[in-house]
Amino acid sequence: MANANPRKNDAAGTTAVTHRTVQIDGVEVFYRAAGPVGAPVLLLLHGYPCSSFQYRALMPALADRWRVVAPDFPGFGYSGTPEENFVFDFDGYAHFLDRFTAALALRRYALYLHDYGSQIGLRHAMRRAGRVTALIIQNGDIYEDTLGPKYAAIRAYWNDPSEVHLAVLERAVSEEGFRDEFIGEVSSRVAPRLAPDLWRLHWPLMDTPVRRGIALGLMKGLKDNLRWFPRYQDYLRTYRPPTLILWGPQDGYMPIEAGRAYLRDLPDAQFHAFDDGGHWLLETHLAEVLPPLRDFLGRHLPAPASASTRTIEGVPV
Repeated sequence: MANANPRKNDAAGTTAVTHRTVQIDGVEVFYRAAGPVGAPVLLLLHGYPCSSFQYRALMPALADRWRVVAPDFPGFGYSGTPEENFVFDFDGYAHFLDRFTAALALRRYALYLHDYGSQIGLRHAMRRAGRVTALIIQNGDIYEDTLGPKYAAIRAYWNDPSEVHLAVLERAVSEEGFRDEFIGEVSSRVAPRLAPDLWRLHWPLMDTPVRRGIALGLMKGLKDNLRWFPRYQDYLRTYRPPTLILWGPQDGYMPIEAGRAYLRDLPDAQFHAFDDGGHWLLETHLAEVLPPLRDFLGRHLPAPASASTRTIEGVPV
């Protein structure tokens, strides 16, 4: 259970974001939550090198009609970093999602998939297809033929795991490397919309030997993840979940072709590109993203009329 003090007659339906923790297999997991307890759930999965912090502005913009929940993955943000009994790879994080949704009694939900969260979330959806009501995919790649030029350094390491190539990846796991991830690809006009908090506040949370090793291990593990790409695609073709694709083309890892590739397997998906946007659309183009996102959720994740006014006993999760 969440470690908050229950209060009777808490009003559900405000747009305030709450900050909570829950114990899962002995690990303290931090998560943000907002919205009516009785409303349909949107589970927000963060990417690298961020945490649930990347959803801090989106959550109150949706919480009038939907229950929005965003965890920090173990080893990221404010969640704990388990020393044992946790595998820090895409499968390990998919298993974590199973445990997290069970702990919060989330039985049906849509998924917002971004960056690493795309592969983690799709592995979870493959296991729990009956739970996933819809997908929002934002700059998350699952098509090998559309990988962008920034994969060159990672591919070089895959082909020759020498100290020279490893050093390039290690330099990326730094405050300067994080800064480049956030503002290194968008124009000088768009870059000022990205708050320095994204890297200056997050880097101290990641600057431990264990956490730097986790980040590096996930980059190395992308090679194995490529073998999962056909499986992700098969899941999409088989289940055809209602899907909204939001894309920032100024992305060296995931150019516009990586977003359009989803239409091969989901020809009925909605696709929106924001031409001067990059990997972090919610930081730079939130006002433009919200109308198609709210419209999509309104049609595929309709909220009960009573959700915004009901009251509950105890603390919402």
